[in-house]
Amino acid sequence: MLLTNVAVKNRTTVLVLMLLIIVVGMESYLTLPRESSPDVDIPYILVTTTYEGASPEDIENTVTKEIEKELSGLDDLEEITSISAEGMSMITIEFTPDVRIEDALQRVRDRVEIAKADLPLDAEEPIVRDINISEFPIVIVNISGDISPVRLKLIADQLEDAIEGVPGVLNVDVLGALEREIRIEVDQDRLAAYGLTIPEILGLVPSENVNVSAGGLETEGTRFNIRLPAEFTEPEEVETLQVADRNGQPIYLTDIATVRDTFKDRTSYARINGKDSISLNIQKRIGADIIPIAETVRHILSVAREQAPDGVEFAITMDESKDIRNMLADLENNIISGLVLVVVVLMLFMGLRSSLVVALAIPMSMLISFSMIQLLGYTLNMIVLFSLILSLGMLVDNAIVIVENIHRHIEMGYSRIEAAQLGTAEVAWPVIASTATTIAAFAPMLFWPGIVGDFMKYLPITVIIVLSSSLFVALVINPTIAAMAASAGTKSASDHPHTSRTIRAYRWLLNQALHHRVVTISLTVLLLLAFVIVYGKRGEGVDFFPDLDPIRARINIRCPQGTHIDETNRLAALVEERVEQFRGDIEHVITNVGSESGSAVGVGGEAT
Repeated sequence: MLLTNVAVKNRTTVLVLMLLIIVVGMESYLTLPRESSPDVDIPYILVTTTYEGASPEDIENTVTKEIEKELSGLDDLEEITSISAEGMSMITIEFTPDVRIEDALQRVRDRVEIAKADLPLDAEEPIVRDINISEFPIVIVNISGDISPVRLKLIADQLEDAIEGVPGVLNVDVLGALEREIRIEVDQDRLAAYGLTIPEILGLVPSENVNVSAGGLETEGTRFNIRLPAEFTEPEEVETLQVADRNGQPIYLTDIATVRDTFKDRTSYARINGKDSISLNIQKRIGADIIPIAETVRHILSVAREQAPDGVEFAITMDESKDIRNMLADLENNIISGLVLVVVVLMLFMGLRSSLVVALAIPMSMLISFSMIQLLGYTLNMIVLFSLILSLGMLVDNAIVIVENIHRHIEMGYSRIEAAQLGTAEVAWPVIASTATTIAAFAPMLFWPGIVGDFMKYLPITVIIVLSSSLFVALVINPTIAAMAASAGTKSASDHPHTSRTIRAYRWLLNQALHHRVVTISLTVLLLLAFVIVYGKRGEGVDFFPDLDPIRARINIRCPQGTHIDETNRLAALVEERVEQFRGDIEHVITNVGSESGSAVGVGGEAT
């Protein structure tokens, strides 16, 4: 074979190539980002519009329907679903799986821009965004303790700031925290006595400073949302604001209103093992390495534990980097154990030198594969790692066939170079055909449609890369090293005393089968039918993945649209009580109700 002939004649070049493969492959393995899931475009786009103070009915009629009317004419549209809650509209647009998400996002933005002309003037700007894998948390930290909610929130804020500074962290969502609010409750009679109006008060407080934080102003039966200066830290500072001047006498806010230091209406609840907590959901950027992020978060938590008051507990209730670490350890262990087993087993039949030549196929093929994976821009995610582990058992097949045939030619009297060239040429096409048939078995997975297909395509691509790499090693590197390391006195496997008895038994069985071809074929067909019948009667069916004992269970509670978050929280607490009876088998019970982006009336009243 031409490729093998060139390689064997230029052994120094092949050795340099091997060194290059080792350097580049190791660099690729060490620098490839580790993450739990591949970066896949999900064909969903969300349009969220906030309209403070509006009822769900008003939201639906004045916001949701107006936007839906413009979106209904989009191309490649599968379905539009919407939720209209108090103060907020959320529309989900599902596109066909083959749509380019960037194009779809731009088209939705264009349609929403048109719909804005028909929205209420005091409604906020609609937010259009796609759903990305990076939005799912990689680490969840729960903070709880027997301290005041204000102090617990302060600890959570400090932890949030520290984690958001970690390279690769996209965002930290905080759930269950009470937000401080300075609330102004106006006395209408006193307001009228001084000849003042609500709009004057609404305009006064924010004008004191441009850096503002949320607050509220209440009258009898009516509440107005306002924003307070961020510099206001105590109610007394707000009370001393001068709101007007009458006959040379200043009128202060405390003369017409009561200022209370309280909390915002809750938009979320979080608990761990029945105790109130604050949950930090940590998201990473696309392509960022999950392992160093998780390690840095753990270091930040260890420092926070030392500095926190007594009784404050920090618990990592989810860490996706654990699974990645385990799979990387499995891959490395399988490579090492595979090398050892190949050397030990083949050494019994082919000698130490030949077994080492064959074993060389494992690391060289994997290093080439790592380089190709990095070249394609992939990451070491769960599917790629699973595919690499799956392919490990097929790496030495080609090398065994070729190296054994080379040794057979050496015993026939050929020189090592001639044996490497002739021995490889004789079996090259059968080896290529064998590899091609294996690749063909995985190739149909490339055409798996939908989001699942986008995820699973990494499996056949990785397997094809690994098998192609092993074929290259078998045709180029193995013959070259065999020509340099083989010994003329080395026996072939078929003549080794350990295998001679097996070979004689196999020859006898083969002769019997060839002399009784009709019986052999009939018996084969009958056995096949018998297995099909037995499997059909007693088989457990077909599953894509085997059933495994779960490491976590999830209970979703979805209440009717408009359900207040406190009612949803009450129902979630009832579920917690039922779960308590299984406490001996459970490490943590984590409850999240609502979301920070929601309103006091949750979007459908959701809890987990």
